[in-house]
Amino acid sequence: MVVDIGPSNIETAFVLEALRKNVRVDGRGIYDYRTLRISCGPTPGLAEVQLGQTRVLARVSCEVTRPSPDRPTEGLVQFSSELSNLAAPNLDASSGGRVSAQEVAISRMVERVIRQSRAIDTEALCILAGVKVWTVRVDLHFLDHGGNLMDAAAAAAIVALRHFRRPDVTVQGEEAIIHDPRERNPVPLSIHHTPVCVSFAFLGALGELAVLDPSLLEEQAQAASFTVTLNAHKEICALNKAGGVPLSPEQIQRCTQVALTKADEISDAINAALKGSSSNK
Repeated sequence: MVVDIGPSNIETAFVLEALRKNVRVDGRGIYDYRTLRISCGPTPGLAEVQLGQTRVLARVSCEVTRPSPDRPTEGLVQFSSELSNLAAPNLDASSGGRVSAQEVAISRMVERVIRQSRAIDTEALCILAGVKVWTVRVDLHFLDHGGNLMDAAAAAAIVALRHFRRPDVTVQGEEAIIHDPRERNPVPLSIHHTPVCVSFAFLGALGELAVLDPSLLEEQAQAASFTVTLNAHKEICALNKAGGVPLSPEQIQRCTQVALTKADEISDAINAALKGSSSNK
């Protein structure tokens, strides 16, 4: 497990004073996004996203399992995340080997963004109803923590899923033949849409100072956070608010309008990265 040590009072005061002058400590504008770099690995299902100093690696794998009794015709999609003290110098490892609250929160939010928004067609993962389905696993590894892990993790997960190829299957009666990738080309997952996350941090005693794509220092000093998840069709897939400071309807509307523009830019970057990858040629 990792524990966030957090910024000093002097650092927090410096961040807040700069924001009151419409200046961010890294030189960005209030609603500026850091440079987003997306690359796909040499094997299908491997993707790395770099957002400023934040780096996330996503790896997708699959195996044949039995379906859930209550959903016999649907495959499964599972998420896990790993955040170690190597990701940032201000993360301190503690004993016990337990998963940190932040890792759990990110895994659950990514799951909500992708699986519960029905981005993936889980029925297409069924091999034999009630007997065999594909279980797809998304493992997220945080290589560097520079703030806003949520946006980077969600982008890495959906890129890896779109980049992934599972073995082809032939069903003959009650028998399923899983073809070796060397014998028959693997097939992509059935994905309905590409959800992307756009996160904001609210700082100050009343959360009156809002910034897009918070850095680690801004994130540690925030009073609340707000994430808008949209797809290319401008549909809102999920909203997530954390922290005790309430947000006004005006703040939510402003964030949503900003997120609409940024989501288009992120979607374009994702499509460009996938178009240039070897598995999509």
